[in-house]
Amino acid sequence: MKLVILDRDGVINFDSAQFIKSPAEWKPIPGSLQAIARLNQNGYRVVIATNQSGIGRSLLDMDALNTIHEKMHKALFAAGGRIDAIFYCPHTADSACACRKPKPGMFKRIAETMNVDLEGVPSIGDSLRDLQASAVAGCLPILVRTGKGPLTLAEGGLPEGTEVFDDLAAAVDWILAAKKK
Repeated sequence: MKLVILDRDGVINFDSAQFIKSPAEWKPIPGSLQAIARLNQNGYRVVIATNQSGIGRSLLDMDALNTIHEKMHKALFAAGGRIDAIFYCPHTADSACACRKPKPGMFKRIAETMNVDLEGVPSIGDSLRDLQASAVAGCLPILVRTGKGPLTLAEGGLPEGTEVFDDLAAAVDWILAAKKK
C-alpha cells in the first residue's frame, strides 16, 4: 500500500495561534487540496495525524471538530481528492498520553489500523514535533515551509534525513517524481 501521512494545521490549512475552532476558521492553503488529489490519483492513501489540544482545552468539542473535518472532506471531494482516515490526539501538552506528537502513538495506531509498515512512508508536517514523531515511527520526515515551518527550520534540530519543501504541493511533486524513478 502506498501511503502518505499529513499533519493538518499548517500543512493542509492555514494554522492559527488561537486554534482552528470552527469550520469558518478552516481555510485550505492554496494548492494543498489539489496536491492531495494528485496523491490519490497516483494510488496513494492519505491519512492525517493531528494534535488537537483545543479539545482538551475546551476551545472546541467533538461536534465542532467533526464539522471542521466534514468541511475539509467536502472541499477535497470538490478538488478530486480524499482523506482515507483522520487520527487525532485531543490531549493537552501536559498530558501523559502516548498519542500527542512528538510521541509516536498516533503513528503506531495508523500502522495497526492500516496494517502497514511505516518504514520510509512520507510524513509531512510543519513543526518539529511532527517530524520527531515521524522519525521515531520510521517514516520519512518532510518539513513544509507553511504554518510553523519557517520557525521550525530556523530553530534547527531536524531529524536526520528530513526533506524540506516550500509547501505540500512541492512535497507531493517530489514524492511522485521519486516514486517514478
